[in-house]
Formats: sequence, structure tokens, C-alpha cells
Amino acid sequence: MAPRVLVTRAPHQASALGDALAAHGLRVASVPTIALAPPSDEYATLDRVLVRLDEFDWILFTSANAVAVFAERLEDEAVPLTCGIASIGAATSKALRDAGFPVRLQAQTAIAESLAKSLLPHARGASMLLVRAEQGRDVLIEILEEAGAEVTLAPAYRTVIPTESVERLKRELPTVDAITFTSSSSVQNLFALLDAAGLTLSKEMVLASIGPITTASLKEQGLRPTVEAREATVISLASAVATALRHRA
Repeated sequence: MAPRVLVTRAPHQASALGDALAAHGLRVASVPTIALAPPSDEYATLDRVLVRLDEFDWILFTSANAVAVFAERLEDEAVPLTCGIASIGAATSKALRDAGFPVRLQAQTAIAESLAKSLLPHARGASMLLVRAEQGRDVLIEILEEAGAEVTLAPAYRTVIPTESVERLKRELPTVDAITFTSSSSVQNLFALLDAAGLTLSKEMVLASIGPITTASLKEQGLRPTVEAREATVISLASAVATALRHRA
């Protein structure tokens, strides 16, 4: 029987990775470790900046989720043509284009440091709006402000742990051979769920990370991932998992 892989993404994002894993002949289980909730300020900061977008030289997006909320809250406001839109990676760029926003700049690698590096030539004296999750690394803000930019942070959502996933994890964990992690939040939240469920990970479990930041989060939990995707995409992650499982067979 084909190995079974646990997907830990939020439900609305799980299918893309599930389909990519299935394309490699793998069976898929899903236990969401992340759910989206309104930011703590109930969108107050985001709504305030949406009526003054013409004050910004750049709008920066670090996730497709941020794009979705931005587009929904924007309603009939128009992004000025003079405003550049920057994306952290391919999935975020696709979400922007699907929402009708032209992407002027995309990071070479889907991490904040790479996006900051791409924006450095435009930073000095620029006013930048960062739309992201409430919880997030501040490295992008720090690098850009050090380079002379003024960065306004507008939280679009916050991630929370789905409480119903505790029982689901109890059912699914004994049946899987590998676990995929697509963000630091998925790592942190899975371990919170494991603790709540009174479970531990088998030493034989294949742990697959989508990229270096997620890998660092696993190491903070005292674990080294079995495999890390070559590119920060679900296609690359699925390929890495399939290869690792073949080597384990």
C-alpha cells in the first residue's frame, strides 16, 4: 500500500498540496494546524490605510492569504498606478494577478530576506505598506527601515489553532508515514496539538519542510527535517516527500 502523508495546511489551501502528493502516488491525510481569524484590531489598521493608498510607493504581500483579505476589504478603492506591488513568491504573485493586481517585483526566493534584498534599490525615502499576518517575523521591516524606507504594517489576519484538530490528529497520526510543514506556524501549531493530544512523533516519521525558515522552526523543536524542498512550492515539497519515502522503502 502506498505511503500516507499528513498535510497540515489550512483547509482552503490543503488541496493543492494534496493533489501534488497524489500525483506521486501517495495517499493523503489532512489535519489542519492553522485556521485564519480576523486580526486583533478587527481590520482597523488595514481599513485605515486602504483609503490612503496613494501615500505609498510600494505595497508588499507575504502570503496569498494576505492578498485575499486585502482584495476583500479594498472593495471599490483603486490601487494607484504609481504604486508598485511586491510579492514574496510565486503563489502570492498568482493570487495578486488573479485578484487583478499587477506584480512589479517578486522575490527570487520565497523568504522575507529575499524580498527585502529585491526591494533594497527602491528603499531609500520610500513609503511602503506591508500586508501580512499579525504574527510574523519582523526581518523584512527591519532591513527595509535600515535602508531608509518607512514601513507601515497592516495586519490582514492572524493564525489560530483549530481546536477540533486535536481529535483528528489522534485518529490520523498513527496512520501516516510522513508529515509536511509549509510554514513556521504549521510547525508550532502541530506541536501544540501534539501536546494537547498527549502524542509524540515516531523517530521513523519523515518530516518534510518547504524551506529554510520552516526548517529552522523544526530545529527549534529539537528536530531535523528528513527533507527540505528545493523550492518553496507545494510541487517541490511533494516531490521531496516522494523521494524521501522511496529511499525509506
